[in-house]
Amino acid sequence: MKTQYTKLQQGFTLIELMIVVAIIGILAAIALPAYQDYIARAQMSEAMVLADGLKTPVTEIYSQTGTCPDNSTTSNSTGLPQDIAISGKYVAKVTAGPSGGAATASCTIVSTMNSSGVSAGIQSKTLTLTMGSSTTGSTTWNCTSSADQKYLPSACTHS
Repeated sequence: MKTQYTKLQQGFTLIELMIVVAIIGILAAIALPAYQDYIARAQMSEAMVLADGLKTPVTEIYSQTGTCPDNSTTSNSTGLPQDIAISGKYVAKVTAGPSGGAATASCTIVSTMNSSGVSAGIQSKTLTLTMGSSTTGSTTWNCTSSADQKYLPSACTHS
């Protein structure tokens, strides 16, 4: 009398493994660019934070003197640190000064990104805050950038 043993299937077939690998590849192809954009936005937000730190002193100096402070030289008498002294891990410098060259023009604060060590889409790009005014006496700041819109922090895209 023969006893028949049935062998149970164990593990996965090659086709099943190939399908799983293909699905993981598709998900990675979608997720990687989104992650890279997220990293660039996070790096660009440093430019916004550093520029925000100069808004109050620039506004104060402008309201007292009627001219825009310029911190682009070592001999500036504005009381602001020199532009290259205001930097971060991803930001090379933050420069305050008048737009268009005239001291009584609208004041700007320009954050310049590093040319290396940052995401490719924002290398050497700038984020510019331009001082405006309103009839209520408060100062408004408009944000523009040479970087693509997708890399800008939300505080810059809604101004």
